[in-house]
Amino acid sequence: MSDRTRIRLLNALKAAGPQTAAELAEELNVTSVAVRQHLDGLLEAELVEFEDLKGSVGRPKRLWSLSAKGHGQFPDNHAGLVSGLLSGVTDIYGPDGLEKLIAHREDKSRKLYSEVLGQEQELRGKVAALADLRSREGYMAEVQRDGDAFLLIENHCSICAAATACQEFCRSELNLFQSILGDGVHVERQEHLLSGGRRCVYRIAAEGS
Repeated sequence: MSDRTRIRLLNALKAAGPQTAAELAEELNVTSVAVRQHLDGLLEAELVEFEDLKGSVGRPKRLWSLSAKGHGQFPDNHAGLVSGLLSGVTDIYGPDGLEKLIAHREDKSRKLYSEVLGQEQELRGKVAALADLRSREGYMAEVQRDGDAFLLIENHCSICAAATACQEFCRSELNLFQSILGDGVHVERQEHLLSGGRRCVYRIAAEGS
């Protein structure tokens, strides 16, 4: 794949949002076959993703869009903004002000998570529901079985900029998981992105497992 075509495809998806291969081909003035070949390469590189939309007749329409990794190819200073805001909170309100901000975020998450997890009776269902909530928030979460326990794996940290500036956010999230899963459940962080890990991994098990 030529770098020029790759950049043009990424730019087109960034500027106009989800599009079909035919629409991209028309916009870039290349053949649909060539665009599909390039999209396959971008898909393999995890820079794009697709969704098949079923219509009333004919074959489903495949819409291509940027993945989170694809969006990451474009300049973004949100990390600097978040870091600056947290620094400002500390400067203006002191350490107590930052602690109140973290506690407020934790409390709001606890209310939402508890409502959803409260609909599940078994630990297995609660962990699956938690992973779904975290994925919606951008953490790319999944669940794996680990003997009698479960591994909650977060392949992306959507608050990495904030957590880097203040690791109390990480402590808060561990406390949050323990709180919503309740007594009789032990939560242990086994891998930590900010400690050099590739991802964050939490082992969740009933006490004694």
